[in-house]
Amino acid sequence: MTVPNITLNDGKTIPQLGFGVFQIEPENTKEATLTALEVGYRHIDTAEMYGNEKEVGEAIEASGIPREEIFVTSKLNNGFHDPALAAENGKKSADLLGGYTDLFLIHWPLPTVSDFVPTWKAMEDLYHAGTARSIGVSNFQAHHLNRLAAETTITPAVNQIEVHPYLVQDELRAYGTEHGIATEAWSPIAQGLVLDDETITRIAGATGKTPAQVVLRWHIQRGDIVFPKSVTRSRVEENFAIFDFELSDDDMTAITSLDKGHRTGPDPDTFDYVPA
Repeated sequence: MTVPNITLNDGKTIPQLGFGVFQIEPENTKEATLTALEVGYRHIDTAEMYGNEKEVGEAIEASGIPREEIFVTSKLNNGFHDPALAAENGKKSADLLGGYTDLFLIHWPLPTVSDFVPTWKAMEDLYHAGTARSIGVSNFQAHHLNRLAAETTITPAVNQIEVHPYLVQDELRAYGTEHGIATEAWSPIAQGLVLDDETITRIAGATGKTPAQVVLRWHIQRGDIVFPKSVTRSRVEENFAIFDFELSDDDMTAITSLDKGHRTGPDPDTFDYVPA
């Protein structure tokens, strides 16, 4: 089964389907990541904040798969927005993940506690040094992205945001398309909230797929990059098996119409958590 690639604005390519390790405890991360790699995933999404970069790196090394065949994303922790700390910790992430990150993101804009523009300039330095082969942001709104466009040099390759059928984010996704910024969808099944939705279960029944597969396929057909997570091998395999069917235009419209503007995570305009 071949996972489609998305070409980023810097010319690099990223697998459209990946494996996320958010909320996977460090002691379980190596095994879960190895399982995902055995199933066929070649895109792993982690973060400094998750506390499991080391274990992801160990799994990649233990897998026997050449590092250059695996795309690894990590994200700068909220306590490291100071440019010197951003540079230092970007290098730490790279060292833990095989010598470089394929994609390194500012995890949150933290607009109430810091200025993300100097942080982004430090990210640009990591890019120029090859420590991060692509750089991007996570949880940035359009007005945050407008500041970067006005005050910095490199356009983010990616904006990783919460997207699911109850929060479709069409305006922010359209902004990304207009400016060449790929959209990555975190919380793609809304922490499981959408899986019992009547529309989604109806489409699942009609296609012979599970509700989770239907929702992940919706993401893929919309052109977003998605990385579900699970520690159960059967679920990891299920999430990977979404390239042997297509949703109709009517199905796509019906799922998109479920939008409620409902977030399962924080609002990026007010979220200001910085670890002690």
